[in-house]
Amino acid sequence: MSDAPHGPGPRSIARSVGLGAVAFSATLILLFGFVSLVGRSAGGAAATPRSTGAEPTPSQAITTSSPASSPSGDPVLVGAGDIADCDLDSGAATAALLDTIDGTVFTAGDNAYPNGSASQFRDCYAPTWGRHLERTHPAPGNHDCFGSAAGPDAASWYSYELGAWHVIVLDSDCTFVGCLADTPQGQWLATDLKASKATCTLAVWHHPRFSSGEHGNDASVWPFWDALYRAGADVVVNGHDHDYERFGPQDPAGREDKARGVREFVVGTGGAVLRDFPTVAAHSEVRIASAFGVIKFVLHPTSYEWSFVRTSGEVGDSGNGACH
Repeated sequence: MSDAPHGPGPRSIARSVGLGAVAFSATLILLFGFVSLVGRSAGGAAATPRSTGAEPTPSQAITTSSPASSPSGDPVLVGAGDIADCDLDSGAATAALLDTIDGTVFTAGDNAYPNGSASQFRDCYAPTWGRHLERTHPAPGNHDCFGSAAGPDAASWYSYELGAWHVIVLDSDCTFVGCLADTPQGQWLATDLKASKATCTLAVWHHPRFSSGEHGNDASVWPFWDALYRAGADVVVNGHDHDYERFGPQDPAGREDKARGVREFVVGTGGAVLRDFPTVAAHSEVRIASAFGVIKFVLHPTSYEWSFVRTSGEVGDSGNGACH
């Protein structure tokens, strides 16, 4: 696969949304009591509710108080990308895993299929992962994201604190929102990283910089990696390719860097149809193309543990790492 930036995919060309988005957002507010974030999807309005009561301003962090499920009492972050498809029951299966794991839930984009419409969020996402809305921090994908709410004033990028960790959520649909260092998102990221006092940092977005999956490497998110690497970040989690893959620590150019490199996980196993690996990217350590599941992180003050939990309950991959 080439390193060429991705195109807009199934998302509509216009970033604005109509009255249907407003109606659906209002419905979600009534049903779940949360501020909804309307989508810029091909099928109409979508919503990706966030567990906070208001949009964070740039460099403003959110404090999360979700229960921990680790024996140490340290916080847990659990989730996946590429989730709810009404034609499959796999999204319900991964949601059942979440039922058994306390902690904060993340999504890595493409939360509802096939195109993130309001009806697909209502009929596919809400009955499954939607029951964990109160503890979910979503990231936008190319089938869904924050639409007219995106931008400097109500951005589809934000950060929050989880125990001793700083967690950053970014919007990797670079054609629409801009990912370069001089864009609003790039400037926000630089400011946010500079302001953070955390020893450990984890970032979540949709399109992976490195991947052995169908889409391959995505050069458009290089600026994210560059900023995170320079700031000493530790972990990146993505979706987009419908598989599970773990990489060794790398620099933004894909060179092995065991001392300062960022470890990337691709976890597009939330429920959308799985796909095989057409190639093997450099520094790919583990690849699983045959199992739906979620990744669970236990976030210790200066280190972390990970486990990829299949819907069968078996652990397909696990390990630990130290923060920089």
